[in-house]
Amino acid sequence: MSYFYRLKLMKEAVLVKLPFTSLPLLLQTLSRKSRDMEIKNYSSITSGFILLGLSSNPQLQKPLFAIFFIMYLLTAVGNVLIILAIYSDPRLHTPMYFFLSNLSFMDICFTTVIVPKMLVNFLSETKVISYVGCLVQMYFFMAFGNTDSYLLASMAIDRLVAICNPLHYDVVMKPWHCLLMLMGSCSISHLHSLFRVLLMSRLSFCASHVIKHFFCDTQPVLKLSCSDTSSSQMVVMTETLAVIVTPFLCIIFSYLQIIVTVLRIPSAAGKWKAFSTCGSHLTVVALFYGSVIYVYFRPLSMYSVVRDRVATVMYTVVTPMLNPFIYSLRNKDMKKGLKKLRDRIYR
Repeated sequence: MSYFYRLKLMKEAVLVKLPFTSLPLLLQTLSRKSRDMEIKNYSSITSGFILLGLSSNPQLQKPLFAIFFIMYLLTAVGNVLIILAIYSDPRLHTPMYFFLSNLSFMDICFTTVIVPKMLVNFLSETKVISYVGCLVQMYFFMAFGNTDSYLLASMAIDRLVAICNPLHYDVVMKPWHCLLMLMGSCSISHLHSLFRVLLMSRLSFCASHVIKHFFCDTQPVLKLSCSDTSSSQMVVMTETLAVIVTPFLCIIFSYLQIIVTVLRIPSAAGKWKAFSTCGSHLTVVALFYGSVIYVYFRPLSMYSVVRDRVATVMYTVVTPMLNPFIYSLRNKDMKKGLKKLRDRIYR
């Protein structure tokens, strides 16, 4: 008996034993397994992601575009005016205003990473962002955002030295030291962002590529991964605590020292004068860190799409827009600097 003949008999025997009704079930099972394997091997590199944005309601897209376009213009113009006023007025060439000008520049970069793409998506039907584009946006978002937090910490240190140790202010806060603090802020922030993006690039993304957010943030992207994200979440939480909490604790420590020193001042006028130099900075710190802590210092299981979108809008769009108003309206030196800049422009 030949090999092919025996093979034919075996095939017929299997078909006889197999009930006719089970054939569709077998084919369906094989098809499902094949499809599951294809999904698991599917790469998000070729397809990218879809950003749902703030709302899926078509009637709200144009009003939202107008609102965020105006907010972006106010952010850019306001922060540029702060930078020009500081650099055009020699009286503002001090460490505090050096950090403020760099904070304004970072705020422009921070919002530019997110808002222009969001504005395009408001008027687009596809709302697609490529895989590489998503990682690049995530990188610069974290880099500029973390630099903001370190600059706020540097400004707190400046106020600490100015109020608690005024005689040594010129020695401690000399230009070289301020430049080192700025370079350190940028370096730590970019290394942190690089580490996080490399960690995210190792994840696999399966069936869904719809990000329920208006930009590529860490938590919404982690939600889409079909990989085991428990270790990634642990690393992200630990590393985020180290990078973000460090400047926050620095700010808390600085202001505790300032409060102790100010309470020792005998006159009420002296106390008010000391505290008045910190009011603008404290307002910005409260706005920035309040929303950041709410969004990022929770486990992934507690992630809420709607509430986190609102909180994220606060520190990505609203706070950078309000910073120029907060620092100019409550600061006599900035008012004089802006008035001098206006006179120079219209001369």
